[in-house]
Amino acid sequence: MNIKEVREKSSDELKKSLEEMKVELFDLRFARATGSIENPMRIRELKKSIARVLTVLHERESEVKEG
Repeated sequence: MNIKEVREKSSDELKKSLEEMKVELFDLRFARATGSIENPMRIRELKKSIARVLTVLHERESEVKEG
């Protein structure tokens, strides 16, 4: 998920997708530990997407507090 897609979503949608990404990341880490992971680069992509979502959510929270 790129930053443009993240900024277009509402906060509720971002929170929902954040939870889904965290579950997927857990599953991928588990698969890596058991040696059955198909695409190890997906872990890196998910971690970056999670960081993007969290950044946008924090930006929106700080805008509300300031304004």
